[in-house]
Amino acid sequence: MKKVFLMLLVCSFSVVSPAQTVKPVQVTSSAKASVEKSVFGIQTGYLGIWVNNEARLSNSFALRSEIGFTAQIWNSSFEKAGYLLTPVIRLEPRWYYNLRKRKSRSKRIDGNSGNFLSLQTSFYPGGRAISNYDNVNINPFLTVAILWGMRRDIGRHFNFELGVGPEYAHNYPDRKGYGKSDNFGLAFLIRIGYRF
Repeated sequence: MKKVFLMLLVCSFSVVSPAQTVKPVQVTSSAKASVEKSVFGIQTGYLGIWVNNEARLSNSFALRSEIGFTAQIWNSSFEKAGYLLTPVIRLEPRWYYNLRKRKSRSKRIDGNSGNFLSLQTSFYPGGRAISNYDNVNINPFLTVAILWGMRRDIGRHFNFELGVGPEYAHNYPDRKGYGKSDNFGLAFLIRIGYRF
């Protein structure tokens, strides 16, 4: 009985005895808020799939280069429903304008998470397209869009982007001179992706 009493007494002192308290160390980063040196990823979104890279030009500017396929889907009462996949090459300088503010509020800026303004230039080389119709050829065309958007990381590798802005499209004529046109419209950016 004495042994049990002694054991309970020792255990009670170990439970009640105060431990040393360590003051939490606050990490203050003197590094400036900046886009990453290089971000490589793959994205899919509203009708397409793209592989991209963002290279740092300065603390808040990045040059995004991208290659992929953009899709079109149509339905007609006269013909069967169709789809069309056309290759696209893009260059897009982006200005991430709120990285410093996000960092000061302890929000994530890794993977270039932030709001941006960009000048998106897309070239569709034309030629044979991937389609459920036979022998579909398209004329080359160029689009230029001014986008306001946001990019956010989800977890460690996944991200999403949303954006909108005015767009100008120029369709080049075919060999016979047909198909040339200039159009204005609205560009939308809705994507989810994986960052390597």
